[in-house]
Amino acid sequence: MKLYSMIGIGVAGNFARHLEQAGELEDFKNVKTAEPDAPKGIFPFYLPNNSTFLGIFPIDKNELHLPNYEANAQVEPEIGIHFEIIYDDNHQVIDLIAKHFTTFNDCTIRKEGAKKISEKKSWGTHSKGIGDKWITIDKFEKGGIMDHYRLCSFVKRNGTLHPYGIDAPLLGYSYFYDKLKMWLIDKINHQEDFGPLENIYEHLKACNYPKEALISIGATAYATFGEHNYLQERDEIYIIAYDSSCDNGDISPSQTKVILFQKVI
Repeated sequence: MKLYSMIGIGVAGNFARHLEQAGELEDFKNVKTAEPDAPKGIFPFYLPNNSTFLGIFPIDKNELHLPNYEANAQVEPEIGIHFEIIYDDNHQVIDLIAKHFTTFNDCTIRKEGAKKISEKKSWGTHSKGIGDKWITIDKFEKGGIMDHYRLCSFVKRNGTLHPYGIDAPLLGYSYFYDKLKMWLIDKINHQEDFGPLENIYEHLKACNYPKEALISIGATAYATFGEHNYLQERDEIYIIAYDSSCDNGDISPSQTKVILFQKVI
């Protein structure tokens, strides 16, 4: 998987209560959505061959490095999907083909005064996390492999394991499957630079129309510990996607699970 050549895009507000718990609803007060539960928009967290801070590859499998200032960083436990991007002759995106999925830590700093979401999302190398393997998506629709998967997350601090995000079914995402795909295509092509959002198509163009994307589709709601505790050095992060139909809720390692583990530095 050539992550370095993929554009990295995130979805904001695709799970009930997350933005409220993260204290970010105010950022989107002027952003209008088609439906009350619709995501608020998309943002870049990595732009290949870009000369700004977004051109620094941020993903690491083992360590999460906090910024060298008081960052108020929180885990954002998500599913990351590898999409193939299909363009028409005018370089408009006409399809996104879901290939694989994994767990993803879209770690975010709660930064006062940030004008764009992307300013909170990437501060250098080791600022994002990814799972230990990819699972092939048979079909990105109801009846496919993702139907039975759930996502949970924990932070281990001083020897104690705390639930960080709620244990949630992937079908609990506000937008998922074809509804999410069509919404993503529209936002990639047409989202304007407005408020905390930015024009993703211009980024796509500047990156010479990459053929693949890693899209993190939104963070779950927080458990009590996750809502009230920022990350600290020496914390250990666990984000796990597991097939509940196979494992009966047991989250020990197996072929049906994807595990993200990072030490906080």
